[in-house]
Amino acid sequence: MHFLLTALGSYGDVHPMIGLGAALVARGHEVEVVANPYFEQEIRTASLGFVPMGTQQQYHDMTRHPDLWRPRQSLPMIVREASLAFLREMHRELTARCRPGETVIAAHGLDLASRVVRDQGLAPVASVTFAPLSMWSRRTPPKLPIAFTRPWLPGWVNQAQFLLGERAVLRPLIAPELNALRAELGLPPVGRLMPDWWYADACNLCLFPDWFAPPQPDWPAGTECVGFPLWDGGCHRPLSDACQAFLDEGEPPIVFTPGSANRQSAELMAQAAEACRLLGRRGVLLTKFAEQLPADLPQGVRRFEFEPLSQLLPKCAAFVHHGGIGSSSQGLAAGTPQLIRPQAFDQQDNAARLRALGVAGELSPRRFNERTAAAALERLLGSDEVRESCRRQARRCDGQAARNRACGVLEGLLAAPAGASTS
Repeated sequence: MHFLLTALGSYGDVHPMIGLGAALVARGHEVEVVANPYFEQEIRTASLGFVPMGTQQQYHDMTRHPDLWRPRQSLPMIVREASLAFLREMHRELTARCRPGETVIAAHGLDLASRVVRDQGLAPVASVTFAPLSMWSRRTPPKLPIAFTRPWLPGWVNQAQFLLGERAVLRPLIAPELNALRAELGLPPVGRLMPDWWYADACNLCLFPDWFAPPQPDWPAGTECVGFPLWDGGCHRPLSDACQAFLDEGEPPIVFTPGSANRQSAELMAQAAEACRLLGRRGVLLTKFAEQLPADLPQGVRRFEFEPLSQLLPKCAAFVHHGGIGSSSQGLAAGTPQLIRPQAFDQQDNAARLRALGVAGELSPRRFNERTAAAALERLLGSDEVRESCRRQARRCDGQAARNRACGVLEGLLAAPAGASTS
């Protein structure tokens, strides 16, 4: 079989697709990953075919965009810059690469082009969802950064907020360009995008376990929760010699990361370093962007450009991060207490779920500073309950099993109809 995997976004979007692709290759399939050239080396290192989409400069420009970490502006900006900007180019690439009766597409949540290909009947498509935020439910709604949805509200109130957001934000942003392409292809226009058209696939593949987000009766049909894939390149790249030497020098450190694409984190990095000083703890600051660091780091605090979390976190005392699903799941698998500072996207919802599991604390960006972070970390590190919860949840994480389950689901799609309704 031939698989096309689309990965639009940062490492948190690309790594799960690489892990899934590597598992498919191990089962004897041919796999191509569509992504920004920024990720080409990692994709090829995993023995996967690479299809470039956009330029490295476009990726860097997106990470510098002032709206990237603003809760109200981030989603529209990402849709414009990472999705609509490549709609036609991606549609051309996918159409040219589809092989009738052989190809299955695993489509990133922002990938509009694959869904058009689906409606043309060219290949079966699985919508791949990384985090529960994307799965709307009026019964147990996700925690949204720009809405007031709560499980205790009447279902119609939650549903009304979802539909208002779709009609007022997503539809005006996406429908004009999407429907222009569809008209050129002889397809009818899409009406309501979410959830009707977006999740009209034969399979909606959720890369998280049902114990993290229990499936709801009003989730889309064909939803499969397979578990966290937990792929971050650690199988190809061990800890750097410098990082391993630092770990060997003393007590387990606290790890801080603002997210792989965050180059707007200078204040957080300074607060992290000072929190370590206040606690008398060693610290690791993970960022590719050296300009985000304070001029002088306290003794025992070191910066590393990139280290695979799967290798690093089991050797650390705590993990402070933004709440992205990749970081969150690696923290769970490592059994490491987490402190979440959510900013945008799915991060608030992930933080709420981690707190419910008893493995994390949370501080909003407004409340987060060196003193509040130090106090929160002291509580987490001193709690026997948190320590036991972390151990219990870690035992439930199995990335290899999750990747294999996902492969089995995708392999079964060629027997399903390729087309789907449009709304």
